[in-house]
Amino acid sequence: MKHASMDTRSIEELLAYDREHIWHPYASMGHQSVVYPVVSASSVRLNLADGRELIDGISSWWCAIHGYNHPALNEAAITQIRAMSHVMFGGLTHQPARELAALLVDLAPRPLDKVFFCDCGSVSVEVAIKMAVQYWHAIGKKEKTKLITVKSGYHGDTFLAMSVCDPVEGMHQMFQGILPAQTFADAPQCGFDDPWDDRYIKSFERLIREHHQSLAAAILEPIVQGAGGMRFYAPEYLRRVRDLCDRYEVLLICDEIATGFGKTGKLFACEHAGISPDIMCLGKAITGGYMSLAATLTTEKVSDAISNGAPGLFMHGPTFMANPLACAVAVASIRLLLSMPWQDAIRRIEGQLTAELSPCRRLGPVADVRVLGAIGVVELERPVDVVKTVRLCAEQGVWLRPFGKILYTIPPYIISDRDLSRVTGAIHHVVKAGAF
Repeated sequence: MKHASMDTRSIEELLAYDREHIWHPYASMGHQSVVYPVVSASSVRLNLADGRELIDGISSWWCAIHGYNHPALNEAAITQIRAMSHVMFGGLTHQPARELAALLVDLAPRPLDKVFFCDCGSVSVEVAIKMAVQYWHAIGKKEKTKLITVKSGYHGDTFLAMSVCDPVEGMHQMFQGILPAQTFADAPQCGFDDPWDDRYIKSFERLIREHHQSLAAAILEPIVQGAGGMRFYAPEYLRRVRDLCDRYEVLLICDEIATGFGKTGKLFACEHAGISPDIMCLGKAITGGYMSLAATLTTEKVSDAISNGAPGLFMHGPTFMANPLACAVAVASIRLLLSMPWQDAIRRIEGQLTAELSPCRRLGPVADVRVLGAIGVVELERPVDVVKTVRLCAEQGVWLRPFGKILYTIPPYIISDRDLSRVTGAIHHVVKAGAF
């Protein structure tokens, strides 16, 4: 199929305007990095303005799990936009919100059965934290306002979310004088398959014991720490955290924004540990990458306390909360996921990533290679040159965007074996070329 492209002059004009006026994520306006103009996308491919195609190996930051331009999701969007694209959620409701809430309640671990819709993942984390603090306030424990978490975590870019990101190596250390001070246990040191040793939980156990009277909640990315280093840890660690939260009367928030909807081989990563949090954050893949939407789920225990305590309502309400267009596409995306043998697809991807990335251990300064579900990681011993790496991958017909010391792939679940081999081949190429 022939895709649209742009002539050289139009591309140059686009890039010139972009450099002058458009600020990209984690970028400088003064020294903008190279950007690649996209004119369309389909299946697992990004179609560039100059006519090239790139296989998207990271699902547009972990959300386009069905690839691009999927007929079922397109149809859901078209059908909904003909009815209404948006209506406020204050005092109004609609069928897409009802259908999405019903799906999430049915799929989420029990007893999560209350759904608060949000704009994006960072806001979902803000909502979760506010929910936890307001819960304790409502039952008369106003001193419980702080959070405990683990180092090497990442929970978003808004202020409360930043406060529970890694305090040293995270992206937000420059705001330390402004952010609320939280409690940080050591990052989990137990690999996903490592034999359990009680020493792994000692730091968290000590800190929650010492600070529980002021702690509203513990917040963790279950099983996989994403942007903090793509670190995988043992399910037993999460089980121990759940037990400690129960023992010391601290709510547990599981941030499933990056891990939800199948990426780790379970629909939600907390299922690896067989636990349920008091509050769970969802986002990214919830709409299959079509638009921004998130949700914060909680229990009747939490919602009843907030609703029956002063001021008698939850103090949050985004303008685009439960946007009908986003909800309709999310319903279609989740139903599409459930209708396919997604577990088989993840196992296939996991097996191929394991086989094809493992040889990287013998290449250059590679510190570790690890795979879980549809997540494949090659960790180097020193930081990656992002611009050089992106260029080398693009030359191989692959779109990857590393960070820190991490080369990784989280491909769309529909990726073919052949295309996935091109992605892993590009990672090999980068390591051999020494793009660091």
